[in-house]
Amino acid sequence: MNDPSKQLRPKQRRLLLFTNKLGYQTRSFEEAAQKHTTEIIYVTDRCHQLEDPWGDRAIAVHFESAQTAAANVVEALNGKSVDGILALGDSPSVAAAYTARELGISYNHPASVEACRSKLRMREVFRETGLKTPWFRAINLDPVPEPALLGISYPCVLKPLSLSASRGVIRANNRDEFVSAAQRIRKLLESPEIRATREAHLDQILVEGYIPGREVAVEGLLMDGVLKVLATFDKPDLLEGPYFEETIYVTPSSLTESQQLAIQKCAQESARAIGLTRGPVHAEFRIHRDGAAGDDQVWPLEIAVRPIGGLCARALRFVENENRTTENKNAREQASIGLEELLLLHSLNVPVSTWGRERRASGVMMIPVPSSGILERVEGEEAARGTSGITELLITARLHDYIEAWPEGASYLGFLFASAETPGEVEQTLRTAHSKLRFTLTPRLPVQHPAHHASGRSA
Repeated sequence: MNDPSKQLRPKQRRLLLFTNKLGYQTRSFEEAAQKHTTEIIYVTDRCHQLEDPWGDRAIAVHFESAQTAAANVVEALNGKSVDGILALGDSPSVAAAYTARELGISYNHPASVEACRSKLRMREVFRETGLKTPWFRAINLDPVPEPALLGISYPCVLKPLSLSASRGVIRANNRDEFVSAAQRIRKLLESPEIRATREAHLDQILVEGYIPGREVAVEGLLMDGVLKVLATFDKPDLLEGPYFEETIYVTPSSLTESQQLAIQKCAQESARAIGLTRGPVHAEFRIHRDGAAGDDQVWPLEIAVRPIGGLCARALRFVENENRTTENKNAREQASIGLEELLLLHSLNVPVSTWGRERRASGVMMIPVPSSGILERVEGEEAARGTSGITELLITARLHDYIEAWPEGASYLGFLFASAETPGEVEQTLRTAHSKLRFTLTPRLPVQHPAHHASGRSA
C-alpha cells in the first residue's frame, strides 16, 4: 500500500518580485503563489542595514542604482534557482531587468525598460519610429526659463521626466500659466520627499504640445513580443487640465470596434518601438478626430513596463475561454482568477493565452482628493457600500494624515469597485456611490519659524 506522505509533490518554483512596498497587491500575489506551489522572494527598496524589520525576508536594494541592485540580488540568492521575475511599479522595473540578465531569465532588455522610465526618451523613441508625437523639448528649471525664448506654443503640458500617477503634470494655456506651472513643479521636485527618491534629472522637465481627445488605458501582456490585450479602459472624466488626476476606469470600452482596433494596433507598435518583448504593460492613449483627415487619430501618451497600479487590479477578473459565456454565475466566479494570478503564471512560463477578461463590465473609481488638508472624518461608507452594483469600497487614506491634492499629490482617498452588465451602468454606480461619501479635510496650520514668519503651504 502506498504511503501518502511519500507521494510526489509538485516542484516548488520561485518568483523574484520587485516592489517598492508590500501591501494589498502583494498579498494577492502571496495567495496566488500558495495556490501554485510558488515561493515569492521579495526585492524591495529599503535600508539594507535593518535586520528584516517586517519579517518578510526581502532582499534590500536601492532601485535607483539598478546594476548594483541586480548584483546584490544575485549575491543574496547565493546560487538559489529562480523561475521567473516580475516588477510592480516603475522604479523597480529597471533593477528587475538587470537582474534577469544576470540570471539568464527571459525578460525585457534593460535599455528598453530604461526608456520607459524617462518621458523624454519615450517621446524621442516614438518620434524616431514614426508614431504620432506632439512637439516636445526638455528644459532646465534653474532658473525657470522665459517661454518666449524657447518658442513655446499653447496649450502645452509640463511634466517631470520620471514621476508617475500624473504627479506634477500641469497644462498651461499662456505665458503666465507656463511660468507659474514651471515654478510649481520646481518646488515639488526640490521637496525632501521627491529628493529622497533619488530619481535622476530632477532639475529638468518635459514640455510638450497638449493632445486633445478622449483618454483610454490598455492593460496588456507581452508574449515573445506579441501583445495580448487584457482590457481596454475608458476614462469617462475628461482629462483636460490644468491637472490630470485620474478618477474612473471602466471596461470594456464603449469605443467603436474600429477605434479599439486602432488603439490595440498603436499599443503593439508602441511596445515594439521601445523594444519590449515580455510581461505586463500598462499604456495610455488619446484618441480624437482629425478635422483635416476626417478620421480618428491615436496618440500614444506613454507605456509602462508594469501592471496597472496597486488596488486598481481588483477591477479585473479572468476566465478561460470556455467559461466566458457560462450562464452559471457562481461557477464563473469560482473559475475566475485575478490579474495577480495571471501575471504570476505568465512569469513562471505557464501558458495563459486561453484566459480572457470576464464578460461582465467592471470598473474602479480612484476616489479623488478635493483639496489638500488633514483628513479628519469620513462619512457615508455604509451607504456607499450598499449601492447596488458596488463590489468593494476601500478607504486607504488614514485619519489625521495630511493628504495632498494633485498636482503635488499622488495618493487617493480610497477605491470604489463596481460590476454590472454594461459599462454605462458601472460608471453610474461608481458616481452614485461616490456621491454618498463625505470627506472632511482641514487646512494644515502654517509653520512658524523663530527667525521669520513664513507660512507653509495649505489648501
